[in-house]
Amino acid sequence: MSDAIPQDLQDPQGLQDPQDLQARAARLDAEDPLGKHRERFTLPDGLVYLDGNSLGALPAGVPGAVADVVGRQWGELLIRSWDESGWWTAPERIGDRIAPLVGAAPGQVTVGDSTSVNLFKALVGAARLAAPGRTRMLVDATTFPTDGYIAASAARMTGLDLVPVEPSEAADAFGSDTAVVLLNHVDYRTGRLHDLPGLTAAAHAAGALIVWDLCHSAGALPVGLDAHAVDLAVGCTYKYLNGGPGSPAYLYVAQRHQGAFDSPLPGWNSHAEPFAMSPDYTPAQGAARARVGTPDILSMLALESALDAWEDVEVEAVRAKSLALTDFFVECVAAYVPQGAVEVVTPEDHAERGSQVSLRTEGAREVMAELVSRGVVGDFRAPDVLRFGFTPLYVGFADAERAARTLGHIFG
Repeated sequence: MSDAIPQDLQDPQGLQDPQDLQARAARLDAEDPLGKHRERFTLPDGLVYLDGNSLGALPAGVPGAVADVVGRQWGELLIRSWDESGWWTAPERIGDRIAPLVGAAPGQVTVGDSTSVNLFKALVGAARLAAPGRTRMLVDATTFPTDGYIAASAARMTGLDLVPVEPSEAADAFGSDTAVVLLNHVDYRTGRLHDLPGLTAAAHAAGALIVWDLCHSAGALPVGLDAHAVDLAVGCTYKYLNGGPGSPAYLYVAQRHQGAFDSPLPGWNSHAEPFAMSPDYTPAQGAARARVGTPDILSMLALESALDAWEDVEVEAVRAKSLALTDFFVECVAAYVPQGAVEVVTPEDHAERGSQVSLRTEGAREVMAELVSRGVVGDFRAPDVLRFGFTPLYVGFADAERAARTLGHIFG
């Protein structure tokens, strides 16, 4: 059966006396149907971990799975594991496990390489799919820096002019000369959720292709790649998907584009007959043509085990709890932190909020260091932002309350 968030979890403001925040947190945790999933993760006792938007917690089954990959599959079966242990089919098999979390049908997601490498493939591939005569590549002006670097390189390679745009103004910038658009689903600094359905439709109305970076949304909220006719998308797996440090990223290529998708990084692994060792390149059919070289099997199979934590979990339930958690945290911050000490920069509107809360304050680096020393782990983004990521599979309401209370203590 799927988990559903009770109505009072969706609106914690109306539960009971807002002064009694610890009691409210305890009640909310007791009624939370996702609360039982915390046992699927290994977390240090007493730690409040609110940095899953940078590195997800360790799923409990991963150490044993990795030990089997190393000791038996590699140590005993050796090269036989490419067939007998399913190593060769891992990129598409694991991609099909990620697909439901981003709203994609099977056969459209390939796992492998880093987010940066996949983004390069996606942008150049999208430019090669674009209609002739188009001259501009639009990129999110507030994007994570690497996305900007990769976009600039892809634009140079394809002869397009790179044009930075504010996501809130992007639709007005789309025109008949727009070839490709790159946007982030959630802003990594502020946690602002951008309008994927509306901006995708606007890009298509202008005749452009759109590429979405899902690093801060996949595993935290519904994405709907197929439902909204997204062209291409990339994302990492070490944040809300808990794949581990450096775990391989993924690339989504909509089925309608796969036959014409021309990767700028053709490799033997994406060849239609990889073991023919032909000097001429013929791309594989389907999502496999997004491969490049030999898959990173150890980290890839760690990710496959990590995805077991999503068994019987619906993204919609995760989203409901995420909004309840972030609402409650903001309320606790308002109750515990002296007025004017911090500014909430994450949108209040649920339709514009990801799964994090960002607070602006003076001395943010030092404040976060003090929080960490007191057992509350978030992170800092220059110059003045405290980020708190809420991963509903293992973060509870008591965690949110304690984090805000500790922040209040720091501010006196």
